[in-house]
Amino acid sequence: MKHFINDRSDVVTEAIDAAILLGEGKLARLDGYPSIKVVIRADWDRSRVAIVSGGGAGHEPAHVGFVGEGLLTAAVCGEIFASPSVDAVLAAILAVTGDEGCLLVVKNYTGDRLNFGLAAERARAMGLDVETVIVADDIAIAHATRPRGLAGTLFVHKVAGHLARSGAPLRAVKEGAERVASAARSLGISLSSCTIPGQPAENRIGPHEVELGLGIHGEPGAEKMAYGPILELARTMAKRLDVALGDDKRPLALLINDLGGVPPIEMAVATRALLSELKREVALVFGPERLMTSLDMKGLSVSVLPVDDDLVLALRSEVGPRAWPPGRVPANVAPWPLSARMDKATHAPSTHVVHRRALETICTTLIALEVELDALDAKIGDGDTGSTFATAARALATDLDRLPLAEPAALCASIAERLSTVMGGSSGILLSIGVAAMGASLGASASHDAPAWAAALREGLRRIEQYGGAREGDRTMLDALVPAAMALQQGKALAQAAEAAKRGADRTATMASARAGRASYVPESALCGVCDPGAAAMAAVFAALAALD
Repeated sequence: MKHFINDRSDVVTEAIDAAILLGEGKLARLDGYPSIKVVIRADWDRSRVAIVSGGGAGHEPAHVGFVGEGLLTAAVCGEIFASPSVDAVLAAILAVTGDEGCLLVVKNYTGDRLNFGLAAERARAMGLDVETVIVADDIAIAHATRPRGLAGTLFVHKVAGHLARSGAPLRAVKEGAERVASAARSLGISLSSCTIPGQPAENRIGPHEVELGLGIHGEPGAEKMAYGPILELARTMAKRLDVALGDDKRPLALLINDLGGVPPIEMAVATRALLSELKREVALVFGPERLMTSLDMKGLSVSVLPVDDDLVLALRSEVGPRAWPPGRVPANVAPWPLSARMDKATHAPSTHVVHRRALETICTTLIALEVELDALDAKIGDGDTGSTFATAARALATDLDRLPLAEPAALCASIAERLSTVMGGSSGILLSIGVAAMGASLGASASHDAPAWAAALREGLRRIEQYGGAREGDRTMLDALVPAAMALQQGKALAQAAEAAKRGADRTATMASARAGRASYVPESALCGVCDPGAAAMAAVFAALAALD
């Protein structure tokens, strides 16, 4: 397994260095580094209760990412998934604790409890006012004597940080933190285990399995389940969280945590599933975000907290660290209606001998060329140019009696709509764009005579160039269309335009490279002497129209 690291022994310290460098002067680290890895607020003045938490690395942005105004005063870091030392915890306490005291927020793991606990006792022996709150929000193992501390710990950080910033005394800060810690419930689920930098990957979860109730240190989950749609997995999680909440029917704050390896779009799908399956009122949603990760684990955890007005205020108060997401109120907003202009315009059929004859000629020509154009395209592409044009021509020919033939602008709009529906590939969309632009140009014109049609054709080609990205000389149908349009705009006869289209199409056989379409992937040796099929089709159409005059 490859990782973006230098030496595995330096991963944690180098990550902390990066956090300090990007902390905009608001973060500092204690001396004694790297043996003592403690990040503190650089602006801390000890005038309020300090909030200290921490644990092993590998859970980023927890815990360093939450050091700042309104959250943690200091984060104590261990190596990856390893509790920080007693000396490191004590150093943090001594650095940030003033007369108002210090609250330690500790996740319920043996190493964290012991090391933070002993450090607290040493600090108290020095005369400091230090209190501890243990967070055990994991519900994975029913009736567990020591549930683990998971991402629900972040709710505790937020409420404690809010109370401390508000000037509450240590006793009140601790009571608020304990209230949150006792009410928060969390449950995790994962599709893969995590990989520790510098160590081989473990693959204990089978391709048709998921783990439910895993921790944040790569340890196995409480049970394995059959892999299935996230809606089914979310239903299972929601039911277990509901049971764990018991009779507390208050609205919930919901924290949706990416454990490190879930793509944002999958987290969004999971969030939708969870919100649909939770049968309780959700007042606030935090996430989906990477908040307390387990390195690169492809999993997520859900934390719920019943809230009242005071807790909502504490959870939504602004903080300095950017890693903390703002709480959002979920909303069921009715969709806005589509614009009436999206309704496909219906134009009354009308007759026009000249226009009908021209369309019949175009359709007949393209249908007759199907096999020839497919064979030509097979030399440089996927062999379907003739079929694509012929399919559109047959559909249009069938529809002639329903077209507004006497209204040029409406006629172009109707044809463009049909092309976008029945003609496949990029050529269908491009021609639809071009014909639609012709209709818009004709609609603004006072007349629909030959000069107006010539100007409309040039406008349609300009739009094709704009959206398609090709120009004359790029070995496309534009090599026939552009010369023909220019001839018409110069007042030349249709026969002369057809000659210009033919010369343009023939030139494509001498072009050594293509800069658009599938032919752009074909080597020069395959292109030499082969006319572009789209250009050949357009030249044939102009020749057929010229023969009508």
